[in-house]
Amino acid sequence: MELRSRNSQPDALRGRTGQHTGSVLRFLLFDLDETLYPAQTGMFDEIGQLINRYMEERVGIPPQQVLHLRRLYYERYGTTLRGLQIHHQVDPEDYLTYVHQVDLTSYIHPNPALDQALAGLPQEKAIFTNATAEHARRVVEVVGVSHHFQRIFDIRALGYFCKPLPQAYQIVLKALPAVGPECLLIDDTLRNLRAGHEAGMHTLWIGARPGPQDGTDYCATDVVRVGEVVLDLMPGQVR
Repeated sequence: MELRSRNSQPDALRGRTGQHTGSVLRFLLFDLDETLYPAQTGMFDEIGQLINRYMEERVGIPPQQVLHLRRLYYERYGTTLRGLQIHHQVDPEDYLTYVHQVDLTSYIHPNPALDQALAGLPQEKAIFTNATAEHARRVVEVVGVSHHFQRIFDIRALGYFCKPLPQAYQIVLKALPAVGPECLLIDDTLRNLRAGHEAGMHTLWIGARPGPQDGTDYCATDVVRVGEVVLDLMPGQVR
């Protein structure tokens, strides 16, 4: 596992400007799927198959158009759901229930190393996800880290806005309440991190090959490295 800041100069590790931000790091905002567990598990592939089936069977979209529309809606609106709401008036609750019918234990397992890493971080930890709170609770229970998360900001809490839409980040910041530099956003999706960067947050890209990345402050191949980022941002805040 490797960890790299976006700037190779040591002083730049303190923040995007190469200096301390002046704000205390108070919140760690974790994405859920393929962040708290490895992308290689294949679970999101099954969710993707359920999305395809939903679009065909529930919405009535011809099979040959499904992948094209999924990609279009994802790129334009942030999630397939948002596009289906706008263009096909789907019931979001029906969609969310359908696509999260997955046996999590077939894909993910307890992660004692992550549990230990989170235990050493005094900041409040929250889930910030485009999925549902029910799915999030199931995931953190299986991974064995549910006791670390006080709050879950799910697709409903976001008013069905979603990352990377700017409204989603502002809703979370208002609810915490916090300003961007008081937060570290941990996510596996670059465009979500770029939006977090625009909202003033520190950013850690999970699963990326280490190296300077546009719109992110740090990247690591494993979420258990989060403590090193916190230590770099705020020396003395890791137990």
